[in-house]
Amino acid sequence: MNIDLNGITFRYELDGPEGAPWIIFSNSLTTDVTMWDTEVAALKDRYRILRYDTRGHGQTGASSGPYSFAMLAADAVALMDHAGVDKAHFVGLSLGGMTGLYMAIHHPERLLSLASCDARAWSPPDYIDAWVGRMAVAREKGMEALVEPTIERWFTAPFRADPASAPVLDHVRRMIRETAVEGYTGCAEALRAHDERSGLVGIAVPSLFMTGSEDTSTPPECAREMAAAVPGAQCVIVTPASHISNMENPADFDAALFAHLERASA
Repeated sequence: MNIDLNGITFRYELDGPEGAPWIIFSNSLTTDVTMWDTEVAALKDRYRILRYDTRGHGQTGASSGPYSFAMLAADAVALMDHAGVDKAHFVGLSLGGMTGLYMAIHHPERLLSLASCDARAWSPPDYIDAWVGRMAVAREKGMEALVEPTIERWFTAPFRADPASAPVLDHVRRMIRETAVEGYTGCAEALRAHDERSGLVGIAVPSLFMTGSEDTSTPPECAREMAAAVPGAQCVIVTPASHISNMENPADFDAALFAHLERASA
């Protein structure tokens, strides 16, 4: 489905029975709603689910950058309002996890719980510097030049080498190629300027911080530090997995996520 909001056209999907508790799924950089297919299939009998392509990703339009997490969170709020979502469990990974973190700090009245996965609360200098080069590649050579370097960062070597992983890897390659350059660079600017450390202690909704054991972009210490700062938060390290932990190790990722949702709904 499509809807015009905040100056662009958003693609979103609704699943599950009306009247059930809401879950919102927010995608990572250079992916789309389909990264959550496994989770939606397992949860749609018990929850009403809203998932959407982030600004500049998938089938959602790209505005001129730079973007900010205030903007990305405003998009999520506008979609919630359009779909009639008062409060929801928010599940995001990477860019989506940081959007969820911003929501929990700045729009807490709209959340039932938070699962911030493969995400970080702030951007240190080396992380900021890495985005400068990646944005330059996107602008000069297009998204195709980022496909294989991204796959190498996002998935462990054993997973990439396993022939059984080919459908997942090809799916991710397709999503990267279909991301608008303006959407990629706009969101990368948001990632470079990200710092929500001061707001962590004020998060009051049930929270889960989860990351892959071999995630170099948002390593386990990031999840542990956030969980330590948020009262009552849970921390799970998905092993083995790198950055897109729900697609590399869905069994362990989903077990932790579903347990979190059950605790938050009790």
